[in-house]
Amino acid sequence: MPAKVYTDKDADLRVIKKKTLAIIGYGSQGHAHAQNLKDSGLNVIIGLYKKSKSVKVAQSQGFEVFETAEAVQKADVIMIAVPDMLQAEVYENDILPNLTKGKTIAFTHGLAIHFGLIEAPKGIDVIMVAPKGPGHVVRSQYVEGKGVPALIAINKGSSKDAKKIALAWAKGVGGTRAGVIETTFKEECETDLFGEQAVLCGGASALVMAGFETLVEAGYQPEMAYFECLHELKLIVDLMVESGISGMRFSVSETAEWGDYISGPRVINASSKKAMKTILKEIQSGKFTKDWVKEYKAGLPKYKQFVKDGAAHPIEKTGKRLRSLMPWVKKRNIKGSQAAYNN
Repeated sequence: MPAKVYTDKDADLRVIKKKTLAIIGYGSQGHAHAQNLKDSGLNVIIGLYKKSKSVKVAQSQGFEVFETAEAVQKADVIMIAVPDMLQAEVYENDILPNLTKGKTIAFTHGLAIHFGLIEAPKGIDVIMVAPKGPGHVVRSQYVEGKGVPALIAINKGSSKDAKKIALAWAKGVGGTRAGVIETTFKEECETDLFGEQAVLCGGASALVMAGFETLVEAGYQPEMAYFECLHELKLIVDLMVESGISGMRFSVSETAEWGDYISGPRVINASSKKAMKTILKEIQSGKFTKDWVKEYKAGLPKYKQFVKDGAAHPIEKTGKRLRSLMPWVKKRNIKGSQAAYNN
């Protein structure tokens, strides 16, 4: 049975109109939620640590900024929008001591709640509002009068008002303009992690790099390999997003479509699916989260080496040169954006 899709008529901004909403963190999702809620006529404040580089940014965009503990004290609904591995520390030090009965804490991702990194006391509602798009798109779509589809979830033990608050928040950020689906912290977290690891980030990156390496090792120019294995991927993904896999196949040449049918399953096959099932089991059991927390607490040695090795791959040097020849391709300072996100 298809999931119910909630739209504007199912949500009421008056539920949170008289409440103070605090966004803890002003990064990728935080800034978008804050600005959209503010433009929806709601009272929004920002909570940051004292020396955060985001303080001046948030203030310049019209927000009152407080240190996290004070923001929690002032707020009725508190969204924790700092990176996953920082959430537990921020929660224990600055949020939990200032929570009082009747407040609501909100998340944009289910990891910290589902895997027990954060446990809310009784009398506190726990909700999730997760737009299915990056923050800059959540913001730009709102400004254009549109919205990004979103997920909501209500944690067990929350009050009967929690869902109304979640829907109101989703409406405030523009989600109900597109459609909102109710899920659970478990379902959102596990499917999100799986998608990232097996398909969107891990799977796609590994596939692109393996294709690039195969062509270069066979003696083809790296520029040719880059165009065929990375650059044109966006064209195919855009077609999939716009009209589905069948629509993409209809849009490409018959030769490309025939190659899809006979060769795709030779690359992604039963062995690949077996690996995907193992990845899913590691996510479901909590092994991935446990290992990630351990890596983070150790100072990210493996993570930093992965970043270093990835940046040194020949595809990056080739890509940088070729992108400079394509003025129509949008260039973004991703490293700079990440630095801001973590501050």
